[in-house]
Amino acid sequence: MDDLFPIFMKLAGRRCLVVGGGAIAEAKMEGLLRCGADVRVVAPKVTQGIREAAHSGAIDWEERTFVSADVAGVFLVIAATDSPELHEEIFRRCQEAGILCNAVDEPESCDFYYPAVVRRGSLQLAISTGGNSPFLAQRLRRELEEQFGADYAGWVEEIGRQRRELFQANISAESRRAILKELSSERAFAEFQIRGKSAAKREFGKIYFIGAGPGDPDLLTRKAWNLLRSADVVLHDSLVSDAILKAVPEGATLCNVGKRCGDKSITQEEIHALLIGYASTGKTVVRLQGGDPLIFGRAGEEISAIREAGLEFEIVPGVTAASATAASAQMALTDRRVASQLIFVSAHRHQGEFEQALQSVPHSGATLVIYMPGQNYDGIARALLERGFAENTACLIASRVSDRQQRIIRTDLSVLGAVSPLPGPALLIVGEVAATGTADDVKLVVQATAKD
Repeated sequence: MDDLFPIFMKLAGRRCLVVGGGAIAEAKMEGLLRCGADVRVVAPKVTQGIREAAHSGAIDWEERTFVSADVAGVFLVIAATDSPELHEEIFRRCQEAGILCNAVDEPESCDFYYPAVVRRGSLQLAISTGGNSPFLAQRLRRELEEQFGADYAGWVEEIGRQRRELFQANISAESRRAILKELSSERAFAEFQIRGKSAAKREFGKIYFIGAGPGDPDLLTRKAWNLLRSADVVLHDSLVSDAILKAVPEGATLCNVGKRCGDKSITQEEIHALLIGYASTGKTVVRLQGGDPLIFGRAGEEISAIREAGLEFEIVPGVTAASATAASAQMALTDRRVASQLIFVSAHRHQGEFEQALQSVPHSGATLVIYMPGQNYDGIARALLERGFAENTACLIASRVSDRQQRIIRTDLSVLGAVSPLPGPALLIVGEVAATGTADDVKLVVQATAKD
């Protein structure tokens, strides 16, 4: 026997003929209707189910015996009578007309066989023995039904929804493939089941602290993307890019709780109240912050408030600005030859705190990363020089890393104060490794000063 070609066929709108009116014919009719086929039944007597389907207009029933003209204009024929001779005639007529035919219990009069099918929503598993043993196919179907439970129906629907949304998202094809592969993994299915059980049992929702990275959606972790796609509520900072916010589901609540440039339209206590309030109603809440949520953010305060409220939370780290800048500038943040330490400090502090923080920073043998340098490059330069840093210490300033408006400047401490501040979010890297980074502008300020 030739190998069978496995195929899932679209029958919506196609004319299909069922010859016969018994219980088997009714089952075949129902299967065709489920696929949207245009069904006609030819039989002198039919079951009550076929009669009701005809009465409702779901099918056409012709109360008579089969004639050869019945196959005209038909895409597919099912012969389900108790006459082998009639099945042979129907098959022969279909062969002459080039029409697919299946004669029940007559393998020699079949162009195709009905498989045993496990249905879990859009997921269908079909088993065929090529007509040799329908009972074996049914046994295997029962075993697969136990292996692939009802949860698969909802999971496959969720994967399909996320797949459609991924193709609308502003991410690379490579990232899309990686996310789709992860969405189909055993781990993803286990998490789907856990979420389902938790939704059924848990009165309260869960809060996820997620790092949005520097702004490029491709730099989100797979876990961050998956959680963002399933969020009910997203509370985000102003630094989170529009490209990432587009990944939030349409029906989710999206709220900007950022406090940039001293704008305190919302207090930290109000953010705590929003997190706790939404989670207390059973919603999945995402606290989305630029970079990594655990570096120079308010995650510590928010975590304390959530713990005090007795709510469940999880932290998903992101790509911090220092790593993104180093990657864009094609440089290492540490180098055993010149920098064995990596130090993060923030310039966005109360007066005198930045200078105090520098007291413990070595002026050589380390890479100093200054977050949120703001507009006061001159004050930062003076503080570093007073700490003992040399005037020729290399500096690298990065603005809007990973964005189309990204800009990187390389200079040194002697003229850092004369550099026109770059738009935020920005970052300043100080130390010998900064001299190795690629930049858009290199010592432009130094050259301009020399001409003056």
